[in-house]
Amino acid sequence: MRLILGLVGLLVALFIVGLLAKRQLQAVQLPVAGTSASQGAAGATPAEQSRQLQRQTSDEVKKALDAGLQRNRDAEGSR
Repeated sequence: MRLILGLVGLLVALFIVGLLAKRQLQAVQLPVAGTSASQGAAGATPAEQSRQLQRQTSDEVKKALDAGLQRNRDAEGSR
C-alpha cells in the first residue's frame, strides 16, 4: 500500500513540475508581433534569432544604463 501511495505521489509531483515547466517555456517565448526584431526574425535560423535577441538585449541594457547615468548627472548638478 505504501508503494502504491508513494508511486501516486511521485506521479502527481511529476505532473505538477511538467505543468510549471510548460508555463515557464510559454512565458519565455518571444511575442510574434509588436517589435521589428521579431518580424525580421520570422524566417531566421535559431542562431540568427539568438544573435538578434542578444543584440537587442544589449542595446536595451546600454540604453537603461545611459538613462541612469544621465539621471545621476542631473541629480548631482541640481545640488
